[in-house]
Amino acid sequence: MTVLLRAVLAFLLVKLATLAVNLVSFPVLGARRRDPGDRPTGDVSLLVPMRNEAATLAAFLPALLGQSGVAEVIVLDDESEDGSPALAESLLAGTPHARLVRGTPAPPGWVGKTWACQQLSEQARGELLVFCDADVLLAPGAVEAVVREMTDQRADVFSVFPRQLTASLGEALLTPLIDDVLLCFLPFGLLSAEVPAAATANGSLLAMRRPARAALGGFSSVRTEIVEDVALARKARQAGLKLGLALGGGLVQTRMYTGYSQTVAGLGRGLLSVAGGSRLRLAAATGWHLVVYTLPVLAATRQRRWLLPLGLGLLERLLVGLKCHPRTAWQAVLTPLCPVAFVPVAIRASRPRQQWKGRSYP
Repeated sequence: MTVLLRAVLAFLLVKLATLAVNLVSFPVLGARRRDPGDRPTGDVSLLVPMRNEAATLAAFLPALLGQSGVAEVIVLDDESEDGSPALAESLLAGTPHARLVRGTPAPPGWVGKTWACQQLSEQARGELLVFCDADVLLAPGAVEAVVREMTDQRADVFSVFPRQLTASLGEALLTPLIDDVLLCFLPFGLLSAEVPAAATANGSLLAMRRPARAALGGFSSVRTEIVEDVALARKARQAGLKLGLALGGGLVQTRMYTGYSQTVAGLGRGLLSVAGGSRLRLAAATGWHLVVYTLPVLAATRQRRWLLPLGLGLLERLLVGLKCHPRTAWQAVLTPLCPVAFVPVAIRASRPRQQWKGRSYP
């Protein structure tokens, strides 16, 4: 057995061991039985930053407005250019506890979304602030499930990784990698340990208690960050706050991007930050995943021993799918193509500036 094959097998076995732990321990919203009389209490503000979401609001905003256990819903328009404010106003009409706020231009040094969330947190009156992207679909009872899970985990800052919905091959190749990275590299129990690299969060649905917001200074401490959710989690860890995580299951779902090109742009805009700002590290990681998941398909035609890493790679993707979205677990067959599809993401991420929703970011 060659050194390369041993390295590939070791890498896959370590990931599968972490995944095995998370298959048992990583919580999924709504997965546990609850006493019907066990209702969460507390004053919840549901806060929605919105920029150029006219294509999604009609599907997602009514679901947000229908959530029980919410004291107020505030939608902040972040200088949209596609008619989102007018559409949001029409959808909010007739809902007394919901309102639209017009955001102001971001001050120098602020990223658009962090400034939008900062303004929302200043507008909110609730004791629990729940930030939810405008493309996140909440099933009935989702916010109550978030509050319960956050209480169970005794978290000060809590986030949900939504179930990834895909409607094209390009999306299916790339967006499930978010779940794979989470479940195969972060054992859930490590979230409570004093390990900075284990501090993570997802800004698609992020909740924090008002004292936690005060301790963090709102979003001002991460105002320059494109990947503000992970940065906020690290700040929370440094401040001694307790982090919590859950998978969205059938209660919290999202179609983050539409089509392959938008997926490449969306994932690429913050990838370099995740790689620690190192283009060399990003290139090395991209090449290594080509070796681990794509090379075995080619090598197995000449050496049958490469069938083992090929099978382990397919098993990894299958198990992640069964945990996160059982109906699409069949997409495990795409595993050898995923690193190839990811190469343009890495190239895009290496650009000196990123474009997203009409804005340019360094």
